[in-house]
Amino acid sequence: MERAEAYGFSGAMSGAFLLSCLLFAAVSRRQRGPYMDEVFHVPQAQAYCHGRFLQWDPMITTLPGLYLLSVGVVKPAAWLLGWTGSVVCSVGMLRFINLLFSAGNFYLLYLLLFRIHQKNKAVSGFQRILSTLTLAMFPTLYFFTFLYYTDPGSVFFTLFSYLMCLYGNHKTSALLGFCGFMFRQTNIVWTVFCAGNVVAEKLNEAWKIELQKKKDKKISSRKESFSDLTRILQFLVKYLISPKNLVTLSALTWPYIILVSLFFIFVFINGGIVVGDRSSHEACLHFPQLFYFLSFTVFFSFPHLLTPTKIRKFLLSLRKHPVQYSLIAVISLFLIWKFTYVHKYLLADNRHYTFYVWRKVFQRHELVKYLLVPFYIFAGWSFADTLKSKSIFWILMYFVCLLAVTVPQKLLEFRYFILPFLIYRLNIPFLSLYRQLLELAFYILVNAVTFYLFLNRTFKWENSDEVQRFMW
Repeated sequence: MERAEAYGFSGAMSGAFLLSCLLFAAVSRRQRGPYMDEVFHVPQAQAYCHGRFLQWDPMITTLPGLYLLSVGVVKPAAWLLGWTGSVVCSVGMLRFINLLFSAGNFYLLYLLLFRIHQKNKAVSGFQRILSTLTLAMFPTLYFFTFLYYTDPGSVFFTLFSYLMCLYGNHKTSALLGFCGFMFRQTNIVWTVFCAGNVVAEKLNEAWKIELQKKKDKKISSRKESFSDLTRILQFLVKYLISPKNLVTLSALTWPYIILVSLFFIFVFINGGIVVGDRSSHEACLHFPQLFYFLSFTVFFSFPHLLTPTKIRKFLLSLRKHPVQYSLIAVISLFLIWKFTYVHKYLLADNRHYTFYVWRKVFQRHELVKYLLVPFYIFAGWSFADTLKSKSIFWILMYFVCLLAVTVPQKLLEFRYFILPFLIYRLNIPFLSLYRQLLELAFYILVNAVTFYLFLNRTFKWENSDEVQRFMW
């Protein structure tokens, strides 16, 4: 990092943290008590603070990583600073843990952008800092910095694990992946993703050798060709059934293999992935979740995905491959028809934005969900097109992980999209400075509206005197 870039990064990070502290004070003044899921998380953390480690709220569905880390931070701080009484493990103190995670995420995002795009010498230090600031203010993640939720910590350990994987420190990466798993069980998918990075790199090397042998350079450049994809899949099967290759891959990824094996042991002993209340978190094949994620990504990455150039290229592709797109449309319609699920929370809880998205869009008419298929296809094409700088094996591996982390979820919940979105956004090329500024301005606007609604547009339910607030 050059000196000017170091100063710029320090200034951006300090400014972002100062702004977060001011927002933290505003949220803590307006909402002093636990809100939403905090009514489960805060008492559980406070029980751990008092040494009651066998006490467990059956309504909590995640492992106790957040509470254990909170005690590990708050207790020593209280001892060093001489804090006593109710301030120790208070709601505000516990929420502050996520503010620290937010600062850590800022630094990790910068390091990841630097590592992933280090070969692109055209990217300036200012662009890296601007992109880091934008991702750190990603609205769905940034909002939960100010509440005692698992999301900031979950993102921190997953991004840290990914960074260590990229630097080849796989034992540390797997250990950090375990920490991420302790915050949210579905983070095991991103441990598989880290292992997949290693596998994809080896596959890409072997594929290049295969191309050199055949003196055929056309295959690697025409990723849309069906025959090319067939040949790649044939190569993939041939490579993975070789005992020698499997031994090589196992030697490289054994820390991840151990962690994933421990995960399956946990699932077997626990009788499922969810701890606590399972009635509201049943796994299913909810394929339209992929379409919701693509729509979510287009909304938050429109400077990347929704451009006149992208639209023209898509229409050209549509004209060249009408049969393939017709088949995709038919499959999409079938998946929506047979595999759309509506969770009871989505229809009942009017504090979440998803409630209004579902009511204002999908419940307008029974046909709306089918009429959105053309947009889903464009979103999927544009999404894949922005990843064309990555190897075909990386893309396949990422899409497998994306399906694994979204499709089993019955509930439409934007928080579930945070990590797959960030991994995607980190790996796509940098935009022009103008478009980067547009993206940052959009995030600032969305955050401003979100916090205004949360802090000022409160309401009450008919059967309750508690103040309710709008949130992601």
